[in-house]
Amino acid sequence: MDKTVRLGRDYEIIEIPQHMWEGHLTAAPEHFEKRLSFMSPDHHRVRYFVVEEIARRCEALPPERIAGALNLSVDQTQSILDDLERNLFFLFRDGEGAVLWAYPVTAEKTPHRITLDSGERLYGA
Repeated sequence: MDKTVRLGRDYEIIEIPQHMWEGHLTAAPEHFEKRLSFMSPDHHRVRYFVVEEIARRCEALPPERIAGALNLSVDQTQSILDDLERNLFFLFRDGEGAVLWAYPVTAEKTPHRITLDSGERLYGA
């Protein structure tokens, strides 16, 4: 059995040998621990909430709705959203500051469709 991973980059397919991808997997927990070290328990609460709500409502979430649902101040919520957005892969806000997508879901129509175990269909970020 071929144990290489094929990775598409631009117009090329690169083959990564088993020893290399296994090494990356071994280092993954430490990498993600460092990457997530900026997050407080409230950061996690906000992130989980926006993912669940976007999936449920399929609409952008204003900071005031997030703050009210999680019993946080609007200023604290804004600060947390700033942190999550600054760290790139977590979320993106629209021009009015509402959370439009929170990986892996989005309120925008995209070519990526997700079907949940419940049967609900939504767009993927």
